[in-house]
Order: sequence, then structure tokens, then C-alpha cells
Amino acid sequence: MRGKGKSTIVWLLMGMLVLGLGGFGVTNFSGGTADIGAVGDVEISAQDYARTLRAEMQEFSARTGRQISAAEAKAIGVDQAALARLYTAAALEAEANRLGVSVGDQAVAEQITGIAAFRGLNGQFDRNIYADALRREGMREAEFEHDLRMDMARMLLQDAALAGVSAPQPVVAQTQGWLLETRDIHWRELTAEDLPAPVASPDDSTLQAWHQANADRFTSPEIRKITYVWLTPEMLEDEVEIDEQALRDLYQDRIEEFQQPERRMVERLVFPTVAAAEEAKARIYRGEITFEQLAAERGLTLADIDLGEVSEAELGAAGEAVFALEEPGVAGPASSDLGPALFSMNAILEPLDIPFEQARDDLRLEAAVDRARRQIEERSGEFADLLAGGATLEDMAQETSMELGQIDWSPGAEAHPNGIDAYPEFRQRAAQLTDKDFPELFETEDGGVFALRLDGIQPPALIPFEEVRERVAEDWTRNETHRQMLALAEEQRVAAEAAAEPGIEPAPAAATAPVAQALGGDATGTDSPAPAVGKPAPDPGSPVTNLARGGFINGVPQEVVVQAFEIAEEGGTEVVDAENRVFLVTLDKIHPAETEGDEAAQIRDGISARLADSLRQDVFDYFARALQSQAGATLNQTAVDAVNAQVQ
Repeated sequence: MRGKGKSTIVWLLMGMLVLGLGGFGVTNFSGGTADIGAVGDVEISAQDYARTLRAEMQEFSARTGRQISAAEAKAIGVDQAALARLYTAAALEAEANRLGVSVGDQAVAEQITGIAAFRGLNGQFDRNIYADALRREGMREAEFEHDLRMDMARMLLQDAALAGVSAPQPVVAQTQGWLLETRDIHWRELTAEDLPAPVASPDDSTLQAWHQANADRFTSPEIRKITYVWLTPEMLEDEVEIDEQALRDLYQDRIEEFQQPERRMVERLVFPTVAAAEEAKARIYRGEITFEQLAAERGLTLADIDLGEVSEAELGAAGEAVFALEEPGVAGPASSDLGPALFSMNAILEPLDIPFEQARDDLRLEAAVDRARRQIEERSGEFADLLAGGATLEDMAQETSMELGQIDWSPGAEAHPNGIDAYPEFRQRAAQLTDKDFPELFETEDGGVFALRLDGIQPPALIPFEEVRERVAEDWTRNETHRQMLALAEEQRVAAEAAAEPGIEPAPAAATAPVAQALGGDATGTDSPAPAVGKPAPDPGSPVTNLARGGFINGVPQEVVVQAFEIAEEGGTEVVDAENRVFLVTLDKIHPAETEGDEAAQIRDGISARLADSLRQDVFDYFARALQSQAGATLNQTAVDAVNAQVQ
């Protein structure tokens, strides 16, 4: 028996047919009949692993838009994903065999003939294409059909195991209520103007203590003193002579950049008949539908129908109708190479007419820089030989066209736009440079070259207080202001909650009792003094009603919204410290979720679907692991390593 690690083998074949056997440097697998392991009686062949590993790499490449090497694949766990896929499928196959689950020949035949990769130009199943595809993959028809049969049996088993899994409705309802709950709040930002008194100016001893306690804020970075020589194409630009005729030839070679007819930005939607196109256009004119919605009705996106910038000639028979539009609109029906079509014209692009005389300076600069780049490339060997022969950077500046420079460089420093430190290649080398390195030649992305030498390193050091006193004072004042605002916010939070709870005695009255006793008064209240009047609650700030979880308040950090939904009870107030700003947020009212209506039903269905998918995934993982444990799984790491070694 054989096991496959695919949710469906069609997926694997499609990846194979599109990208081919050599897509990732995979040579013809010749590892014999060795197996990499088994689950129960179901063996997993090395060739199965090679195919699945390649498919996983191709899938990753399709998602990321770049090919990956074997080393990268291993580093990110692609090989482990391939093994997991294979062992899961093998466990399902072993269980299907144990239970006698299978499918008939008719179902297998329908599956094969329905695969688009096996169809000819007439759209029908082509046995020759089918046989050729399998032969290129190194598979026999009987083997493939067995694999497909078992793949379908595995799907039957998987569907049966997960058929009863659904999201618990109490959990769905609770999640919906949590998600759709809205709140009314007030919020207010505290600023330095809210403080009862301005922050006092600190004395020098306070600042010096702050300077020492926060040394990391006032420490200069490591400075690397570097001498370098460099040569860029721009340095040689004025020395390069460009023939006038060469510039004219370059202008003619790139004439489409300088001479273009009037163009339109156009989208095209093809219809089976002229009548169908006319009916669609009528719907647009009646305001029933947009051009984009028409495309969506047919399963197309705007990217599928976009023609880009086109001239009248490029549109063929439809050009006259489209270019007759003086503003964006819909033209047609008109003929196209695919049949009757409607054309949506979205923008008018004026003709381009740049004469040679106007383009000459730009062309000369480009040509001179390009020629200078080639000259540097030709001389790079000479520069490298001089350095290898013991020439110093100062010698290089005297004997060649390279220019000498010196820079005090640190990784966090802002690069000079025209300096050598603007090049990432220089920054990379400068960070790695040691005093034991001999100068060698490096290239920049624009065709330049450079060499460098480390003259010394100035380690990080605390900047003397006298040099940064102003910075220290600003930092201390900013920190102290923020601290006092947080303290004030906490006082106002307590006051706001006290005002919301009439039974709480105001703090000022309690605080004055010891003073009254000291003056000989009766702190017990037997003198029947007038009732203490507490301070009025501070203004709660700006109101926001029906604030949704995950909503936003313009100009306010998102943490304020988050904290508003953390307050447990109405009337509660919290202090929010976010983005070096201080806020008070008060919860006025909690509005239970609206669970009726189409929108709420859609959200409830989405929650239910997500929870069910998550549960099904968890159940399937446990199911697959249980099957592997029950049947017994083995792994031949030597065989796995042999396959990995063949992925170049």
C-alpha cells in the first residue's frame, strides 16, 4: 500500500503541471524503492515525499512570489509540513482500509475526466495528455488511479469524522453579544494647562541626578572612524564623451517614451451576443448596476477586464467609439477580437510629444552614467589588484580616479543623501569592519565601488551634563509634567466616582477633622455645623454614543476605546496613559447587542462558521494523531535526508 500526503491529489498534479519538475532544481528522483516511513501497513515512499516536498515548495513560492532554496525551505519548516501532510494522509488511509471504506471505478473515472489539466484543446478529456503528464511525474496510471481512489476514501472518512462538529450556540450567542455590544462614554484629555500650578523649574542637582539615572537617554552611540575611497558613475559623468549621433539613435530606440498618441484608460467586458451587451448597457444607463458590478456578476474583477492605457489603433474596430467619448463613460457594444463588448473609458491621456532637443540633456546624462558604469566595471579588476598588492587607501586616491574620504559613522546616524553612508552596502560593511581587516573592493547597487579601513572605535559614552543640560531639563520637565497629569487624572477619577455614588463622604471633610480638633472644635458634629459640601465633579469631557467595540474616535489613541470596553460597570471611570498622553474615560451606558436583523444574522453566521472551522480543525488534528498512535508510525530519517539532498 502507498500513502499520499495531499488533501486531494488533483492539487498536487496541478502544481506539477504548472511549475514542472525543474521548478526548484529538483533532479529526477532516483532513490529506488526506499520508504521514508509508514503508518500501520501504509508505507510512505521516498518518491511520494519528493513529490510532496516539491509541491509544498511550489505552493510557498506561489504565496510569496519568489522561489526558495532547499536551505530556506528547511529553515521555515517546509519539509516538516510535507511530512505532516503525508503522515496524516497515511493514517487516514490505514483507517479507511481497516474499515473497508472505498469508492467505485465510476467515481474515480469522473474525477479523472473532470481534471482540467488532462483536457485537450477541445475541452474534452485527452488520454494522451493524461498518460504524458503521469509519465513526466514518474507515475503509472494504475498507481495514480489507486492514489486517487484512496484520496477520495480518505475524504469520505474525514467528512464522516467531522460531520457532527458544529459551534455551540451558547458560545456563538455570547460571542455575538460581546462583539456587537455598544457603549456611551465621555472622554477628556488632560494637558499641562489642567495642572493647578506650572511645573517648577528643577535645580542643577535634580537635573544631574536625572542625567545619571537616565544615562541611556544621554549616551552617545559607538562611533566608528572610517577612512574610505570610492568611485561612482556620477563622478566620471563629466569625463565621458557621448557622440551626438549616439544620442539620436538612443532617442529613436526609445521613441515610445517621447512620442505617444492620445490614449485612454479602458476596461473591456465581452458578451456572447450584441443583444446581451446592449441589455447590459441599458441597465447601466438606468442606474441599476455599475460596470464593476456587471463584471462581478460574471465572476470577474476589474483586474480581469482592465486593458490599461491604449491608443485608438490598439482598440481596433472599437477605437472610434471609445475615443468619441469626451469624458469617462461606457461605449459600445463594439467588436473586439473576443466578440461583442462594452468598453468603460475611465480617463483621457493627452498625447506625448517630446522632441529630441528637449530630451537630449536627460539622454546624455543617462548615457554618460551608463558608460561610466561600464568603465568602472572594466577597471574594478585593476583596483582590486592594487589593494591586494598592498596599496593603501591613500595610494589608491593618488594612483587612480577613486576619491579619498573619512567619516565618523554610527549605525543610528542619519545618512547624508549624497554621502557614501547613503549606500546600504557601505553601511553593512562598516558595521562588520574590524581593525584587522585589510581593505578590499566592494560594489554598490548603482555600479560604483569602494574600499574602507577602520581607524578606530569610540565606544558609547555618557555625554557630559554640561553639554546636554538643556536636553536633560526638557526630558525631566516632560516626564514630571506627565507624572503630575497622571496623578491629577487619578484624583479626578476618584472624584468622578465619588460624585456618581452619593453615599460616599467627600474626602475634604474627613481631612479637616484633625484640624478642627486641634482648634478645640467638636469633630463629632455636636455643634451641628452646616453640611460639608464636596467639590463638584469635573467636566467628564466629550460624549461619544453607540461606540462599537473596535471603533475609533478621531484624534484619540485606540487604547482609549479599548479601555472604554474594559470598564465593568456604568459610571466607572478609568485613566488611560497612551502615546504619552493622559485621558479620563467614563462609561455612561452599556447597550446590549442588537441580535435581530440581517446584519446581525450575517455576523452570527460568520461567528458560527469560524468557531465551527476552528473546532473541526482541532478535532481533525486529534483524530489524525489518534489514528497514527493507534496504527503506529515509523520514520526513516536516513531516507528523508536522502530526498532532501536531491533538492538543489
